[in-house]
Amino acid sequence: MTAAPFEFFDLQVLRTTRLSPSFTRVTLGGDRLGRLASGGRDQRFKLFLPQPGDHEVAIPRDAGQGWWPAWQQMDPAKRGIMRTYTAREQRRGPDELDIDFALHGEHGGPASRWAEKAAPGDAIAILGPVEEDNAAVDFRPPPEAEWMLITGDETALPAVAGILDWLPPGIPAKVWLEVAHHEDRQELSTKADADITWIVRDDETTLLDSVRATHLPAGRPYAWIAGEAGSVRALRRHLVDDRGIDRKSIKFTGYWRKGTTEDDLIAQISTGPAKAEDND
Repeated sequence: MTAAPFEFFDLQVLRTTRLSPSFTRVTLGGDRLGRLASGGRDQRFKLFLPQPGDHEVAIPRDAGQGWWPAWQQMDPAKRGIMRTYTAREQRRGPDELDIDFALHGEHGGPASRWAEKAAPGDAIAILGPVEEDNAAVDFRPPPEAEWMLITGDETALPAVAGILDWLPPGIPAKVWLEVAHHEDRQELSTKADADITWIVRDDETTLLDSVRATHLPAGRPYAWIAGEAGSVRALRRHLVDDRGIDRKSIKFTGYWRKGTTEDDLIAQISTGPAKAEDND
């Protein structure tokens, strides 16, 4: 894998679609969107929102690969609000990009609040790849993997949907998805032989409990687990310690951390080696 260059794209909201109580889809367009490449699967990018009351997004458009220090040096009250998101779907002719936002009501961060009020013409920007094989795709099963184990909460649902759509025909996949409401469950397209279990939060069974209670297939797995950082760590411990899965065969990502915002994580990055991978 080679690290591909990334570019800023100034985009506008084309339309919004409320999918369920916890999800809204924002469809974006823009003159240069045709240059945006996607490796599919869990393709992520940096999303930049305007500050409240602003109609444009302040980002270091001319900084090239030095965008990160340039963005850090901008006035926090003026620079675009940065978050990390996954591409739900990218289409050509016309060029459009769908982003599914998990909504959190009065407890939501800037991204979910923006998505709930987004209207056609609203400005937004992303930093995304211009090559399909890029460092912002994590789901990379080795050729010898015989089946897939995939888990995620609602923040990981767009990534899981992209992964399932990408998987080759017939590959066995055990999938667990945790959402807030029964109505948040979605029809997911896949050619894989996928067994999908939906867990509704606050029901009696947790995602971890459901995985523990399930008989897993024989053969070498590749596991991809994402969602709240504490839950992801617990699942990884179970797979390694209780199931004997090689830790090298597990890709795990904390998309968010309970009690911590991405702004907190960005501040930590500025003073230490922490990594921000939240879907706020």
